[in-house]
Amino acid sequence: MTQPHAAHATPDTRGADGTPAGHAGHAGHAGPDQGTTPAHVPPAELRAALATRLDGAARAWLDQALDEAAAHPGTHGPISVWELRLAEAGRRCGPAHADAARVLVLHAARADTDALTRVYTQGTADERRAVLHALPHLVPGPDALPLVEDALRTNDTRLVAAALGPYAARHLDAHQWRHAVLKCLFTGVPVAGVADLARRAHGDDELARMLADYAAERTAADRTVPEDLHRVLALTESGRPAPGTADPHGKES
Repeated sequence: MTQPHAAHATPDTRGADGTPAGHAGHAGHAGPDQGTTPAHVPPAELRAALATRLDGAARAWLDQALDEAAAHPGTHGPISVWELRLAEAGRRCGPAHADAARVLVLHAARADTDALTRVYTQGTADERRAVLHALPHLVPGPDALPLVEDALRTNDTRLVAAALGPYAARHLDAHQWRHAVLKCLFTGVPVAGVADLARRAHGDDELARMLADYAAERTAADRTVPEDLHRVLALTESGRPAPGTADPHGKES
C-alpha cells in the first residue's frame, strides 16, 4: 500500500540498525523499500536531524568529534583520534543514535577505502555496521565491495541488513545480489530494508526461479514460506507481460 508522502520528513535514527522501530521500510527519503538508515540520508541532513535528538552533552561531544575528524583526517599513527571517537559513540550518544554518529565521524574524517577496511576489520560489530552505512557516502566505486561480501557471509542479521544498502544496490553483481536476497529470507532480515529492491528484482527470471525453488523446499518440508518471499516474487513478475499478450517486439508470450 502506498504510504502518504511527508512534505518535510525528518530522518529518524532511533533503530539499533538505523531503522526506526515500527517504521521499517516507510517514511524518510528512501521510499517504501529502503527504510531510513544513515546510508540513505545525506550527511548534512543526518547531522541536522541528530542534533535535534541529542541532549546538550551528547551534542557537544559530537560537534567536537566531527571537528577533530575534519581537522585530522586520514591515518595518524597506530590509531587516529577519530577512530577513538567511533568507539565512544555508543556511550556518548546512546545506542539509538550511535550508528548515525559514527557515520558522521567517518564522513568528517574523509575515510577512504583503506581506512574503512581497517575500521571494519579491527572494529566491533557496531563499528562494522557503521562502516557499511557509510560506504555510499564515501566510496564512489566498487573498491569496498569486499566489506559488503564479508558482511553477507556472517550470521549477524544487523550486519546483513546494513550491507544491503545503496552501495550494494549499485555495485553487487546480479549473482551476488540474488544470493543476498535469499540470505535475507533464510535469516529473517526484512526485505523492506534492501535498497532498490523493486528496481533490481524487476523482471529477474533467475531470481524468480530461485525463490520458487526455495518455496518448494519449504513446502515439501512442511515449513511456512516467508511472506517476504511472496513479495519479492511479485516484484520479479512485475516486468513480464501477461500470457498471450504481445511483447514490445510484436511476438506472443
